[in-house]
Amino acid sequence: MTAQNSATRPMPIAVQVEGRSAVQAGGRGGTALALLGVVAFSLTFPATAWGLESFGPWSLVALRSVLAAVIAGGFLLAGRVPLPAREHWAGLAVVAGGVVVGFPLLTTLALRTSTTSHAAVVVGLLPLTTAALSALRTGTRPPRAFWAAAVAGALVVLVFTLAQSGGAPSAGDAYLFGALLVCAAGYTEGGRLARLMPGWQVIGWALVLCLPLSLAGSALGLAAEPVHLTWHGAAGLLWAAVGSTFLGLYVWYRGMAAIGAPRASQLQLAQPLLTLVWSVALLGERLSPATPLAAGAVLVCITVTQRVK
Repeated sequence: MTAQNSATRPMPIAVQVEGRSAVQAGGRGGTALALLGVVAFSLTFPATAWGLESFGPWSLVALRSVLAAVIAGGFLLAGRVPLPAREHWAGLAVVAGGVVVGFPLLTTLALRTSTTSHAAVVVGLLPLTTAALSALRTGTRPPRAFWAAAVAGALVVLVFTLAQSGGAPSAGDAYLFGALLVCAAGYTEGGRLARLMPGWQVIGWALVLCLPLSLAGSALGLAAEPVHLTWHGAAGLLWAAVGSTFLGLYVWYRGMAAIGAPRASQLQLAQPLLTLVWSVALLGERLSPATPLAAGAVLVCITVTQRVK
């Protein structure tokens, strides 16, 4: 009996070590995927600014959606993914309206007059806006510390925008604040649907749902807005469509599924700061002293909301 016990006793230990190693490897892979998504998102505004060198805002947004929808449709067909259930289409329409149409269009219109660094600070409030709308949507009651940090972050952004625009919000700021609301609604509904189907399928079907509208918008936009094709413009359009709209969301959802939403959201805190780096490196923008300070203050507020229970 002793020999049998000593022979069998190490077996569970080996299984536990193997399982732990697999979990750690999956965690590292998930973190890498989520970080890749954050980098892709951080390049969205510089890519949009480049795209505006060649295309009008309506053409750019519509073409970006068409290209991303073609790629997403190819993945859905290759995977033989069945159509979503009828009760999910209303939620997909909210995702499409917020993430595929609303946010890209409003931010593109804003970037005609706002710098990417300015837009990065304002849109850096997106995690707080999403968390607040999610709490209202699900009926949860976050603690007071959460709401205090959320209000503080909103005040920081409001003071920053007023100071940058001479005491009154500009048209670009109005577009950016509108983009915050519609994108937060899209993220909130997308997060709910991602519990029912893989996240990449959520954005994939939302893009396909918008394809008829995107095709019509492309035709109308190209007919009404002049096109001056440049290398920057073409690269900006391709990255906004492939990198930000599809690839970024694909790896982000894959990474978030592997490491969980709380850990993934911690990584996303670096996104506005990365955008500031890209705005200087790729666009040659000069940051005012208030810009990194405001971005850092928003970062602190978001960190508080992520840590309070």
